Amino acid sequence: MSTNRAPGGRSDDPDDVPVPDEEWAELVRRAEAGSAGAPKEPSARARMVTARLRALDEEAARAGGRRKGGRRGGPPEPWQPDGWRTGPDTQGRGSRSTRRRRIAGTLGFLVVVGILVVTMRPSLVTDILPGADTTVDTLPLPAESAPPTGAPAGGDLERPTLAQPFRGSPALRWADGAEGIETPEAEAVGGMSRAEVEQALRATRQLLVTANLDPATLRGEKPREALGLLDPLQEGEPERLEKALAEPGEEQDPLMLFTRFDPDGALLVGEVVKTRGRMTFEAGAAGSVEVHADYTFVYPLVKPDGDEVARTIVRRRLTTALHDPQRFAATRGKLSVVRSEQNFANTACETYDGYLHPSFPSDGPEPQPEGPEVDPYDRSTWQPDGSCGTLTRT
Repeated sequence: MSTNRAPGGRSDDPDDVPVPDEEWAELVRRAEAGSAGAPKEPSARARMVTARLRALDEEAARAGGRRKGGRRGGPPEPWQPDGWRTGPDTQGRGSRSTRRRRIAGTLGFLVVVGILVVTMRPSLVTDILPGADTTVDTLPLPAESAPPTGAPAGGDLERPTLAQPFRGSPALRWADGAEGIETPEAEAVGGMSRAEVEQALRATRQLLVTANLDPATLRGEKPREALGLLDPLQEGEPERLEKALAEPGEEQDPLMLFTRFDPDGALLVGEVVKTRGRMTFEAGAAGSVEVHADYTFVYPLVKPDGDEVARTIVRRRLTTALHDPQRFAATRGKLSVVRSEQNFANTACETYDGYLHPSFPSDGPEPQPEGPEVDPYDRSTWQPDGSCGTLTRT
């Protein structure tokens, strides 16, 4: 064994550790042969650590067990860093990191789902807020596809406000404006092609919109667009409407076709008018198609100098016709008014100035009108024209 020790048995290098003579000779032989695979001599520090570990193992064996910090358990010696044999515990830290990522991903998914649900149905949140009325269903109603069989449910005694002009009304669930006027699918009838029937349906819808929803018409202005949809060749009708608009009266009332409010007495709250009804068609006289429309409009109104909201309800039953100009004295694509009926709720009776005049709660008690009780939201019955009646709700 090669030792290179100083006199007295001590090594010149304090870090030197003895190497067996056989191993040293083999190392020298390989180095002299220029072997590329010859191992390098361990460093002095590495040899020192190896010798110290071997001594500790021998000491533990003599004591009848392993040294502390070995594989049998127990805390490591102070000189043993964590993972000195196996390396750092990346698996544990990786598992915790993976779990955190999974938890974060799950929470993020739940948040996104919650936002989508609340966006699609905000009542799930608003209904549980303090003061929310959980008994009122605000989901929009499906389109009316058949005549109703009774008065609509819904509505309560809560008064409307500027922020919620339809509060307390069944119309809260009705469609907004023109969205509530839907046309049925057209088909050929009465000698009219499918395209001509579709034209009659579209023109009738546009007449309802311009006559009852157009802001200019509601302000009492001349409904020029609505008049432009009507056939100027229909006998007597164009002249009657022009005279009614210019000189309204009981026998020539523009309210028979148009909804109008005196801007000095009532203004629309916001831009929304609630609408509900349906439209059908059938063959008329040979070479014509008749369109039947039955719609109710709910108008929230306020005085020009006030903030108290009242509602006026207008129901119209309108029949129009589109004629074949080759068989009738008619203008191609223009409508003729066959019949027009109307019911008004919350307007001054026997006032014929061409405007609707709603009453407001602050106006004080008014003389009770004659006639039976009337629910203006009940679309299953029709109130005879000219009868005001006692309103059960507005």
